[in-house]
Amino acid sequence: MTNREENLEEGTAEVHCPASVEEVQDLVKSCRRLRVFGSGHSFNGIADGAGDPVSLRRLNRVVSLDRESRTVTVEGGTTYDELAPYLHANGYALHNLASLPHISIAGACSTATHGSGSENGNLATAVFAIELVDGTGEVVTLSRRGDGDRFRGAVVGLGGVGVVTKLTLDLQPAFDMTQVVYRDLPMGELENHFDAIMASGYSVSLFTDWTRKTIGQVWIKRRAEEGGPRPIDRDFYGARLATRDMHPVDGESPEPLNEQRGVPGPWYERLPHFRMDFRWSPGSELQSEYFVPVEHGYDAIMAVQELHERIAPHQLISEIRTVAADRLWMSPCYGRDCVAIHTTWKPHRDEVVRVLPLIERQLTPYDPVPHWGKLFTMPPAVLQSRFARLADFRELLGRHDPEGRFRNEFLSRYVHGG
Repeated sequence: MTNREENLEEGTAEVHCPASVEEVQDLVKSCRRLRVFGSGHSFNGIADGAGDPVSLRRLNRVVSLDRESRTVTVEGGTTYDELAPYLHANGYALHNLASLPHISIAGACSTATHGSGSENGNLATAVFAIELVDGTGEVVTLSRRGDGDRFRGAVVGLGGVGVVTKLTLDLQPAFDMTQVVYRDLPMGELENHFDAIMASGYSVSLFTDWTRKTIGQVWIKRRAEEGGPRPIDRDFYGARLATRDMHPVDGESPEPLNEQRGVPGPWYERLPHFRMDFRWSPGSELQSEYFVPVEHGYDAIMAVQELHERIAPHQLISEIRTVAADRLWMSPCYGRDCVAIHTTWKPHRDEVVRVLPLIERQLTPYDPVPHWGKLFTMPPAVLQSRFARLADFRELLGRHDPEGRFRNEFLSRYVHGG
């Protein structure tokens, strides 16, 4: 069994696929070790394990839509592309989506995966309640309203608290969006205008290949305004408006991407970069991502740019986004607004692993934190020092998984420190 990018492989092809919470309970009680994997979009060992692999793909139903509380409850194997059209048809939307809409909701929330937006928290901040089967086989339900701190510890649970069987998510009224792309923004403009640039839309992404001190593309996604779309500025801090649909990687076909050039469309067809009917090619890439406090955004970007000669031969593109602060214990944005510097790499694993320590060293003055599901080489002690609630999280793991049924090498190394 491999993850989506085939850079990891487990030693067994047998995958358990429970179709009910009761079957999940039976699995937990009968397996000495087990590990749930989501949609296979992790790039390190977080979903890997020496025990029994479990897929929740048969638990992918919408359980209920509560119009009074404006929430939706879904099973743990549901993906965003399965949920979003249903929500829109019923007049609702989620606050944010990631670049790819095909990822597991539970997996995205468990790793604090994110979209973009200065006022938008990561995808896990939409979680209002969570149901899981913990390591004792018991069904545990935690909510933002009733369980406070324990809830905030469990949402970004890294797969260690239990098997997520249901999630209840906050909703908002459905809305339409537009997106436009600008080309060739001088990086120098970020020094004095970074906050304004990143706040120029509901979601803003900067794409660069680091070869020049230029942001190759600026993607700005905005809510569609009543009365029709407003005129589109042709100039943006020295960048020029793209007159055709663009792919973040110059020269690649824009066919897999959602429509651009200011054409209005439903939120779920604009917030993700990629269309819902597009499927990623396994083995095509690797990914890394580092979060730094937003006040250091420009300096961090320029620090990475100094490594352009080492990065360029092995990367496809880098994307820079902002993510709002949250209160989820194991989120990289716990207590701080962040800039996320994400790189999509060619499948040059050995070379990428040699470059990552250089990037981490360049970012050291800004206390970087890596994405939990992507490649990094940061020493465990350094990573652990960046999470203020780590001791509380370890206690939570011990409470809900006393025999270590969900513990794998990744958690042992980076969370428990053993």
